[in-house]
Amino acid sequence: MLTGKLSKQEGFTLIEIIAVLVILGILAAVAIPKYLDMANEARIKAAQGAIAEIKGRLSSAQAKYMINSGGVAPTSPQLFTYATGANGYVNATNLANVGTDFNVTVATATPINIRVSAVGGVNLKANVIGNFKAAGDP
Repeated sequence: MLTGKLSKQEGFTLIEIIAVLVILGILAAVAIPKYLDMANEARIKAAQGAIAEIKGRLSSAQAKYMINSGGVAPTSPQLFTYATGANGYVNATNLANVGTDFNVTVATATPINIRVSAVGGVNLKANVIGNFKAAGDP
């Protein structure tokens, strides 16, 4: 029997649902690129940390060299040879070994070049480069 009272219906209107979807779309459009930039920045910071580790190893090798040579400071090529030889870190691969997450190369030059090209299996947009200048370099 119809009594004249309609039952109260509750829910969202189509306009309200569309408004929420538009707001979520705008938030996603802003947040996703920011997240990707943060991930790239984290890889760059990790690469800089790997470079700092290698610089520390070279600094330690330089101190060891100077102790063994009566205080004579090495040039970058002498230090590289010393650090990667029998007196240092066995070979250039071990000098650059800062973990399997990094693709690092260390090359003899004046100054010594350190380059990180990938972190966590992801190639960096641009290589992160560091240099170590030995105490005996001009």
